Amino acid sequence: MPNSQNIAKLALISAVALSLMSCTKEESGTLLGGIGGALIGSAVTNDSSVGVILGTLAGAYIGRDIGRKLDDADQQKMYQTTQGALETGVSGTASQWHNPDSGNSGTITPQPSYNNTAGQYCREYQQTVTIAGEPETAYGTACRQPDGSWKIVNS
Repeated sequence: MPNSQNIAKLALISAVALSLMSCTKEESGTLLGGIGGALIGSAVTNDSSVGVILGTLAGAYIGRDIGRKLDDADQQKMYQTTQGALETGVSGTASQWHNPDSGNSGTITPQPSYNNTAGQYCREYQQTVTIAGEPETAYGTACRQPDGSWKIVNS
């Protein structure tokens, strides 16, 4: 049976993937908040399964509110910056986006590229989104697709 850290890590990667796809702001925020809460809950409690559950519920509630605040322009700027950083960004150097209309912003910091076991060209990354001065951070792996775009993967 997978441990709570592996479940939380997989969920975090999935949330970032969904945030780059076409789900609503509220859905993205709920997922990202739930995952962040799960990670925090598992780290601060002795019983990691209880911590994950409580953290997930609290984080999802908070994240849903944050998700409401990311508009379509925020999501588009985040997507474009993420694609560009993964394609041409210098490893360890953050690429930034900012929406002057909403005041929201974020960064994506790609790591060195590598070929995964399936032979795909991939990069790990860290992504931060700041809404109303409050940053949320996620980590993941993305691999280049045949059409040249980058897709979040679970590897």
